[in-house]
Amino acid sequence: MALTFEHIHLISADADAAAQWYVDKLGAEIVRKSEVRGASQINVNLGGATLLVRSQRAGEAPQSTNTMQHFEDYSSHNEWGVDHFGLVYDGDLRAYAEDLKAKGVTFLVEPYDFLPGAVISYVAAPDNVSIEIVQGQG
Repeated sequence: MALTFEHIHLISADADAAAQWYVDKLGAEIVRKSEVRGASQINVNLGGATLLVRSQRAGEAPQSTNTMQHFEDYSSHNEWGVDHFGLVYDGDLRAYAEDLKAKGVTFLVEPYDFLPGAVISYVAAPDNVSIEIVQGQG
């Protein structure tokens, strides 16, 4: 028996607006909207992965994560746990970045050569979520 990836679960101050951001900015698709244990939950398909974007539940008091910090030759949220999730863009990442900026996407880290032949960048998503976008090697 093998494990397969199922979803990333995001708690959002405004689940509808956050889900729509992934649709408008990154071309995701809203698959389902429901209420689960008293909170709005939206299933979003992003590049074949499922993001579960849900609102705050009664009794929860979510805390914001640290913002992305820049160090000498890398960037990080500088805290334990999930730092970011990553996507691959199959094409010219620098040109794609300009398209995203035109849609109002904020870059935490502009595209740069992380390693020879490896261009990466980081964008800011709702609720202080960071997304790494890597240029595909194909």
